Amino acid sequence: MENSNTAAELTQKKQNKKLNSNHIKLIAIIAMTIDHLTWTLWPGYRQEWWIILLHLIGRLTAPTMWFMICEGFHYTRDVKKYALRLFIFAIISHFAYNFCFGIPFVPLKTGFINQTSVMWSLAWAVTALYVLNDPRFKEKSTLLKVLFLFAVCVITFPSDWSCIAVLAIIFMNDSYGNLKKQIATIMIFVFFYAVVYFFNIDKLYAVLQFGVIIVWPFMANYNGQRGKWKDMKWFFYIYYPLHLFLLGLLRIYLY
Repeated sequence: MENSNTAAELTQKKQNKKLNSNHIKLIAIIAMTIDHLTWTLWPGYRQEWWIILLHLIGRLTAPTMWFMICEGFHYTRDVKKYALRLFIFAIISHFAYNFCFGIPFVPLKTGFINQTSVMWSLAWAVTALYVLNDPRFKEKSTLLKVLFLFAVCVITFPSDWSCIAVLAIIFMNDSYGNLKKQIATIMIFVFFYAVVYFFNIDKLYAVLQFGVIIVWPFMANYNGQRGKWKDMKWFFYIYYPLHLFLLGLLRIYLY
């Protein structure tokens, strides 16, 4: 009887939350567009307060994507198709992302940082979740698991948010259903990302990365439902490379 009451209370709490999956994805789309548009209009690490504010809004994007990848992994009917879809999406987005920000299409031509979009890391994150949760792989040695994760980190290092995105998703998935632990995981991995930013890129923007914490109230109001519009995922798949391509045209027009 007590368990039934607890389950009923959890269900009621979820019903009281207002944001479904479509809402969360739309928030990510808006934040991402604001952030990328700001980078296009005011390139470089500008320190005007309104530019910092716009980039702060953009900090909603990455943790929202990580959160929704964990949701997608749990709810998808076919993980292999989900991963394949993300890889196709990542390849298309590579050209759009690099065109948008003036990065050569050939990977690693200008360095090892930000050579492709975060979608490359998201696709590998789903692949890693599939492998790590395979009962046959769980029986393998710890060394093999460490080597696998190391290989994935090397492969995803050149992407936006680097291998941090993959590791954050893997550990967030381990805390699936516990939002506080997922938020803690996000902050821990963002800390490592901020350290790299601090010593190699820009100190102020390193501190700005901790702005991802603003995602907490949105995730806390997620009700676990998909929403009425079933085509939101396809809208996102189209919108992501399309908005980057259009911003790339704007960059060429301006500069």
